[in-house]
Amino acid sequence: MNNTGVIKQSTNARSDKRILIIEDTLPLLTVYSLYLRNAGFEVIAVDTGTKGLEQLRNNLPSVVVLDLGLPDTTGIDILKQIRDQGLKTSVVVTTNNASLSTAVEAMRLGAFDYVVKPFTADRLTATVKNASEHQSLKAEVQIYRSQIARDGFQGFIGASLPMQAVYRIIESAATSKATVFICGESGTGKEVCASAIHSASSRATAPFVALNCAAIPRDLMESEIFGHVRGAFTGATADRVGAAAQANGGTLFLDEICEMSIELQSKLLRLIQNGSYQQVGSGKTETADIRFVCATNRNPAEEVRLGRFREDLFYRLHVIPIEIPPLRERGKDVLLIARSLLARFSQEEGRKFKGFSEVAEAALAAHTWPGNVRELQNVIRRAVVLNEGETLEADMLPLEAGFAAAPRFRPEAQTSVRSLFGGISETKSAGTVSSRIHPLWQVERDAIIHALAACEGNVTRAAAFLEVGVSTLYRKKAEYDGLRQIAS
Repeated sequence: MNNTGVIKQSTNARSDKRILIIEDTLPLLTVYSLYLRNAGFEVIAVDTGTKGLEQLRNNLPSVVVLDLGLPDTTGIDILKQIRDQGLKTSVVVTTNNASLSTAVEAMRLGAFDYVVKPFTADRLTATVKNASEHQSLKAEVQIYRSQIARDGFQGFIGASLPMQAVYRIIESAATSKATVFICGESGTGKEVCASAIHSASSRATAPFVALNCAAIPRDLMESEIFGHVRGAFTGATADRVGAAAQANGGTLFLDEICEMSIELQSKLLRLIQNGSYQQVGSGKTETADIRFVCATNRNPAEEVRLGRFREDLFYRLHVIPIEIPPLRERGKDVLLIARSLLARFSQEEGRKFKGFSEVAEAALAAHTWPGNVRELQNVIRRAVVLNEGETLEADMLPLEAGFAAAPRFRPEAQTSVRSLFGGISETKSAGTVSSRIHPLWQVERDAIIHALAACEGNVTRAAAFLEVGVSTLYRKKAEYDGLRQIAS
C-alpha cells in the first residue's frame, strides 16, 4: 500500500488458479495451503495484512482467503480497499462463531462468501472453487459488455440484439476485402452502415465515395462512375474524374444499386472482377483498387428473378449480406436514438430541452415508424423547432401530422397537383375508370399523383407512404411528362 492508501494493481495477468491466503495463525495457514494445493490451486500464503496488500499489488489472485482478525490491520479494512480500488478478485472470509456479525458486514462490503472455523478441506476447496468460477464469469461478462453489448457503433445508436448482430457483421466484414451488400427499408441507415465498414477497415484513411444510383439520370450514370474525357458527348467540355478514380485505394458505396441499368451493370461487373475500366469517350484502360459496398431497399434476389439485375453481378456483390432492421423491430433503440437527437437538435436550435416526459416516451415507443430513423429525425427536429421548455411533452410530437397516419385528401389539392402535369390527360369518369384495366405505368403514375396530392407535394412523406426510397420517387417523377415541376 502506498502513502495514499491506494493499492496499485499490477499489470500482470490474473491467474484463475492463483489463491492468496492471509491468515495470522501459522498452523492454520499451513493447513489451508495444503488443502488448496491438493485441489490444484497455486497458493501464496502470508501471515499479515501488510504482506497481503503487497501481494495484491504485485500478483493479483483470482481468490483471496481472508482472515478477519489480523495483527496489523483488520480484514474489513483490506476488504474495503479491494472494493474501493475495484480489484478484480473474489474474497472468501474466514471467521469464528463469535465474529459472525463481522462476516455479515464483510458480505455487505462485497465478500463472495464466508466459512466458519473450524472447517474441512472439502468445505474450503468447494467455496474457493465457487469463488474462482464466479470471478471468471464476471470477467467474461465484462468482456461481453465492453465488446459486444454496445449501445452504439461507428455512427449507429442502438443496443438491441438485432443491432448487436449488425455491429458484429460490420466488424468482421471490415477486415475483409469482400464486397458487402446492404439491404433494408428506406431510412434505416444503409449509408451509415457503409461508412462504418469503411471506418473500421484498413482503408479508413483512404477516400469513401458514395454514389446514389437512383438520384442520377441514367444517361449520366456511366460518366459519374467511370468519368469522361473532353468531347465524349454533348456538353463534355472538360475531362471529368469519375467515382472509380476518386475511390482508388478506398471504398466505393453504390446506394440503390438495383436502379442501375442493365447495360451499365455489365461495365460495373468488369471493374469489380479485374479492377479495370475505361472513361466515357476514351480507349485507354484505367485501373483502380476499390472496396465495393452497395445497398438497396428492394429484394435483390427478386430483381434478379425479374431480369432487372444481372445474376453474375449479384453474386459478385452479394458476398457479405447485411440486413439493417427497421426501427419498429429495434425495441428500446427508439428512445436511445430519440434522446440523442433531442440533445443534438436542442443544441443546434438554441433550445433548452433536457428530456422527454414519460407520456412522450411512451408515444415514441408505440409509434410504428414507417419512415424509420429518418422519420424519427424529422419528428424530433420539428418538435424542437416549434416548441420551448425543458421537457418535451407528448402533445409536442407531430406524430399524428407526420407519417403515423395519412392526411385527408383534399379534392382541390389533388386537382392543383394534376394541373401541373402538362401532357398527361385525365382519365374518364370514376365509374368508367373502375370498370377498366389500366396499363401498369398508368397505375403507377396515378399512385404517385395521388400520394403527392395527399402530402401536398411533400416528396419525402409521399415516398414513405408509397414505401419507396425518396430518390426512387424523384426518378419515377422524372419519367413522366411534366412531373419535374413537382420536385421544386
